Amino acid sequence: MDYLKSLTEVFSTNLETPPSSVQFIDAALSCTSPPFAPPYTDPNQICIIRRHLISLLQNYPSFRPSIDTFTHDDGNTANLLNANGELQVSSSTPAIPLTIWLHESYPFMAPIVLVSLNTAYPIYDNHPFVGSSGSISSFYLVNWKYPGCNLSDLVHNLIKIFSHNHPFYYSALSANSFHPSLASKREAVDRLSCTLHYDMTELLSKTLEQVEELSTLREQMVRRAIIAEISVDEHKSEMSELKERVKILTDEADKLSSWLRVNDQSSFSEHPIEDAFEATDENSKALLECLVADRATEDLIYSLNKVVEQGVVNLSTYLKQVRLLARDQFFGRAKLVKMGISLQWLD
Repeated sequence: MDYLKSLTEVFSTNLETPPSSVQFIDAALSCTSPPFAPPYTDPNQICIIRRHLISLLQNYPSFRPSIDTFTHDDGNTANLLNANGELQVSSSTPAIPLTIWLHESYPFMAPIVLVSLNTAYPIYDNHPFVGSSGSISSFYLVNWKYPGCNLSDLVHNLIKIFSHNHPFYYSALSANSFHPSLASKREAVDRLSCTLHYDMTELLSKTLEQVEELSTLREQMVRRAIIAEISVDEHKSEMSELKERVKILTDEADKLSSWLRVNDQSSFSEHPIEDAFEATDENSKALLECLVADRATEDLIYSLNKVVEQGVVNLSTYLKQVRLLARDQFFGRAKLVKMGISLQWLD
């Protein structure tokens, strides 16, 4: 345990002159004392991990082995072996700092690969292979299957996909052309996955815009439907009132028809029509006379207005006659008020 601790301290403080990587891996895998003991206990598993890590460090010397506490998404922690280093995919793009964590069930479970966020470059939004938290999800990792997959091939695959889709917001995504016959099946799948990702992103953006437009249209249609319902209710209310008015007028017309049938219409040809209406008392008689006089005055004033407009009567004569007629009309209405009869009869 003390030896592993000292190796870890040396690796973390003096990366330029580290001890043997193989020595560190052997010490880490043989450690059984907490808190440095890793969760790898099966001898076959330990052998595979040792072989894969050594192959990775030989093929990519920029990586260094380490052991540290890893926190899973469900909150559980484990002391896992990992390899961390910088991945240089081209001379014109910045290096990509990676940490490859070996899962408790490695090699039957894919390793957990993270891009460090502590860099001067932000990660591209909506990158096809790297999430906002730095986690990498490529076709190789998603379809990880032992013994066909290993750490060295994983890093080789990451170099391929990042050379065309660099994770950092540093320059435009590379659009280097390539001939399909020169790409392996895995590279072709990665490129197809990337293309599908961007197509789906664009389609999702357009779909969201259409959904927003349809939502706005739906709100407008709802408002129009409410207005239409209010209008229909008003029309129904107006129709109900008109039907009631028609019923009242129909009843009045029936009463008038009945009265005409009862009274002999032939007598009207011998006497003026006014004789058919007789007042039953003095007040009614006075009201009838005043109404007749008032209506006659109104008609005469209306006729005077017309003849003045036509120039038949001059203005002074018109004003004199109107004053006389207005005075007579005033006295007639005052008589009604004196008799206690409301002037609403004149409306």
